[in-house]
Amino acid sequence: MNSLPEHPKLLKTTAYIQAPKFSFQLNHIKLPIGVEGTFGLIRHPGASLAVPITTKGTIIILRQYRFAIAKRILEFPAGTLEEGEEPLNTMKRELAEETGFQASTWRPMGTMLPCPGYSDEIIHLFLAQDLDKLTERPKGDLDEDIEVLELSSKEFDEIISSGNEALDGKTITAWYKAKTILGI
Repeated sequence: MNSLPEHPKLLKTTAYIQAPKFSFQLNHIKLPIGVEGTFGLIRHPGASLAVPITTKGTIIILRQYRFAIAKRILEFPAGTLEEGEEPLNTMKRELAEETGFQASTWRPMGTMLPCPGYSDEIIHLFLAQDLDKLTERPKGDLDEDIEVLELSSKEFDEIISSGNEALDGKTITAWYKAKTILGI
């Protein structure tokens, strides 16, 4: 398996839009196989996600409103990396802001690529354990509409299996990795 990058040849950028957390480029490129075409690309600084596990073995998960799909979904706490910020530091900040918890044990679980067909985003996955409730929750982003839930692993597995709640791919991937590490 070849894991080394095989960069396409950039022939021309025809459009560029800078948004608050990412940019969009419309590029005419030549692929490594020799084919030329125009492709849209979202450039993203990366993100971090944590699967928070309490000392009781329950998980902390969020029900969060997402405007792009106009509904609330279940997802683990996550956030975009700030410029120069290490992925673990991003996650520590986001865990506190989004859930009101901090973790004393952190385990890296690798990375995932949520949308490699049109984005270069890499999400760094962590298992956050030995949680403590903060006395005061740090101020988060103004646009966040979050409900913090505590579920058993069985309850969460049933939610996933039922299809009755909307979930995103990063949450399912991170949960699978966490369960493997935890042996559940």
